[in-house]
Formats: sequence, structure tokens, C-alpha cells
Amino acid sequence: MKKAASDTGRIARSAGTVSIAVMCSRVLGLVREQVFAVMFGAGFAYDAFVVAFRIPNLLRDLFGEGALSSAFVAVFSDYDANKGEKATWQLANNVLVFFAMLLSLVTLAGIFLADPLVRLLVDPEFIQVPGKVDLTRQLTIVMFPFLIFISLSAVVMGMLNTKGRFFIPAMASSFFNVGSIVGGLSLAFVLPKFGYPAIMGMALGTLIGGFLQLAGQLPTLFKAGFSFAPMLDLADPGLRRIIRLMIPAIIGLSATQINIFINTRFASSCVEGSVSWLNYAFRLVQLPIGVFGVAISIASLPVIARYAAAKDMAKMRETFTSSLTMAFCLTIPASFGLWLLSEPIIRIIFQYGAFSALDTARTAEALRFYAVGLFAYSSVKIMVPVFFALDDTRYPVIASFLAVAANLVFVTATIGQFQHRAIALSTSSAMICNFLFLSVVLYKKLAGYSLAYLFEGIAKVFCASIIMTICLKLILVYFENFFNQSILLQIVGVFVYIATAVSVYGILLYLLKVKELSLIIDKLKQKFAG
Repeated sequence: MKKAASDTGRIARSAGTVSIAVMCSRVLGLVREQVFAVMFGAGFAYDAFVVAFRIPNLLRDLFGEGALSSAFVAVFSDYDANKGEKATWQLANNVLVFFAMLLSLVTLAGIFLADPLVRLLVDPEFIQVPGKVDLTRQLTIVMFPFLIFISLSAVVMGMLNTKGRFFIPAMASSFFNVGSIVGGLSLAFVLPKFGYPAIMGMALGTLIGGFLQLAGQLPTLFKAGFSFAPMLDLADPGLRRIIRLMIPAIIGLSATQINIFINTRFASSCVEGSVSWLNYAFRLVQLPIGVFGVAISIASLPVIARYAAAKDMAKMRETFTSSLTMAFCLTIPASFGLWLLSEPIIRIIFQYGAFSALDTARTAEALRFYAVGLFAYSSVKIMVPVFFALDDTRYPVIASFLAVAANLVFVTATIGQFQHRAIALSTSSAMICNFLFLSVVLYKKLAGYSLAYLFEGIAKVFCASIIMTICLKLILVYFENFFNQSILLQIVGVFVYIATAVSVYGILLYLLKVKELSLIIDKLKQKFAG
């Protein structure tokens, strides 16, 4: 178990590094959403932007941070471990050139087909609003090249993670947010003078941010030993293996995009602002998903991929189980906290300018139901790359389509009663179904993993989370007036509640001897003692 503990410590350290960078990125992302909330509120212009950005972003999930990234890391790790540095960098050059060309063709097609794509994605009621489809089409055309930058950025991130460099790749999203905020705001004030809507400036800012996300990682990549030598070899077995891994993964991820398509259609049929409320809420829930789930996934994938390449299933099982327990330790209490504090958090972050108290209340409703599935979102982020490492992507595909079916059933049954809240709830329910299916399959694929260890950890986490919630609820009763005071006192109040919750929860987990938390704390003690 010494080796397993060492891996857990290494993953925890790497995840901690990634978490800090992701936290920075997500905070900047919230600042970006604040800019949208203040300038555009939840209505015509922002609804159009959300739908327009969703189209290239949908393809980004397929080609970039989803299928391509996971497939590339699995193959790149194998090359790095078994084929030597020269072959590894040749593969990297071949992949970059091939996908730059492919994504350029996809982008040109997307620009040409922007109008029918927009009309396919939205409900007839959206189309009937004068000028809304035309604005959405223009924004789609402007933002489509974002796909190229962000997908190549994901490949570069995979290279750096495999080489043990985590901080700069995780900070890359911060470069995107800074570029989109500074560039977008500047252009949003300038373009109306030339007859263009202000929201067009934010669309151009998205392009600037995408370019910076790619360019910001390149100096670190060159320091890691990479040298760009353009080549295109379609017969390269490494490239073919990546494509072979990607095809079923793209099919599976397309199911996720079908869910987004279904949800967008349903949201655009609800009252105006529903698309925006759901988008603001999902942006907030992305913070713990990124800081916890994505960070642990990024940190654990190279370790799991190395064990898969070495055929060491015992260490792979231990690493996976420990990573999953770590995710539960962080996401379950976050769900409880978001449910209780959703409205004050949204009020502090967004309720300025055009964003009204009604928008706050409706966004908070969506956030609560998204929070229900937080543990499943983060766990699936950890589980799917394990299938890539095992060179088997069939089951994530099946799980994705089961999630589509579950989502359609849930949202159809509840949309009439719950409106936009039904979409958040059905999304969480579908992800929980996805998680349960993958858990069963992975148990069989890995020839079993320690369920007793996993369930013991979950029981301790739930126990600590419930006690934390009771304490937080008592504090909220006695200090409720904080949220009727000035914005400064509201911010102080939220930070006091969060700090109290984290302290209570952390102490309880340490007393309950949850290994993952105890290991991290012990390593911090050793570091400071040293």
C-alpha cells in the first residue's frame, strides 16, 4: 500500500496545483459572467450569445477537451513510456498538423451553415422574436474559429500533463477569460459607434481569449523539449490509434450534445430569460466541477495511463478508488453548501445593472437542482479517462445514450410543472444514471475494486456533510439579517459561512480518519516542518 499512498499523495499534490489554477480560471470566468449580467442581464442579447457560443462550444467538447484530449493523453503516455522521446514528439507534431487542418475545414463548414444550425438548435418561439435569429447567426459566424484554438490548446495541455507540468495548462483558461474580458469589454464599448451591437464585442473577445489560451501554453511546451516540425503522416499508427479511440468517444459525447440540444430547445420554449438563468447557474456549478472533478481527473489520468501501459491492474484499481473517494470528499459537501447558499451567492456575483432580483431567484432555483448531480459530474470526469487508458470506449458511449434517454424522460415529465428548474433537475438525474452505469461496468472491467473502502469513505463524507449542513443552517438562522445589509456585509457573511462550513467539515473528516484528507494534511505538516 506504500506505492498506492505515494500515488495518492502525488495525485493530491498535482490536483492541488491544478485546483489553484482552475480556481483562478473559474473566478475570472465568474467575472466574465458578471460583465454579461451587468451589461446585458438575462434577455434578448445574452440569450442570442449563449445559443451562438453553444454551437462551437458543442464541437469543442467533441474535438477538444473531450474525445481528442483523453485519446491523445492515453496514446501520448504510452509513447512517452515505451517508444522514446523522438517518436513521442513526432506523434505530437503529426497530431497538431492533422487536427489543425481538420478543424479548419469544420470551422469553414460551420460558418457556411450558421443559419440552419441556429434554427435547428432553438425553439420556434425563439425564432419568432424579431432580429434574434439574425443576431445569433452573426455571433455564431464570429465565434466559430474559437473551435480551432481551444481544441489545439487541449492537445498541448495533454502533452504538458503527461510531462508532469500541470499549473500552466490549468491556468490556460485564465488566459482565455482575461482575453475575453479585456478584449470583449473594449470592443463592446467601441463597436456600437460603428453600428454594431455591443454583444458583438464580447463575441470577438471570445476569439481573442481562445487564441491566448493556446499561445499561453506554448513557451512551457517548448521548455519541455517540444520543437515544431510540421509533418502529416496519415499512416502513422499513433495517429490512427488516437482516431480509433476518438470515434466511439465522439459518438458518446455527441449524446451529451444531444442532451444540450434537447435542453436548449426546452429552455427556449419557457419564459424569456430561461436560457440565461440556466447558463448563469451552470457556470456557477462548473466552479466545483473544475476545481474538484477536473483537477483530480487531470492529475490522475497520467498515473492511470502509465499503469495501464504497464498492465499493472492492482495499482490501477487502488489509484482509481482513491481518486474517486477524493472526489466524493470534495463534491458532496459542495452540493449541500450550494443548495443552502445559492441565492446569496448569486445575488453577490450577478445582481447588478440589468440583472434583477427576479433573475437572482430564478438562477438560484436552477443552481440548486444542478448541485444535486455535482458528485456525478465530477466522478464521470474521473471515470471516463480510465476507459481510454484501458483502450475501451464502448461503455462511455452506451452510458451517454442512456443519459440522453433519462434526460428526455425526466424533462418531458416535469417541464410543465417546474419550467426551467426541470431542465436543471433532469440534467443532474441523467448524469447520475451515467455515473451508476459506468460504476458497474468499471467494476467488472477492473476485475473489482474495493467497494468496502469506497462505501466507508462515502458514509463518512455524508455524515460529516450532514453535520456541517446543520451547523450552517443554525448560523443562517441567527445571522440571516446579514443578507439584507450592504453588499460588503453580504460578502463578509458568505465568506464567514463558507469558512465555518469548511472548518467543521475538515475537522470531522480528519477525526473520522478519511485517508485521502489525512494524507494531504500530514504532507502539509511535513512540508512546513521541513
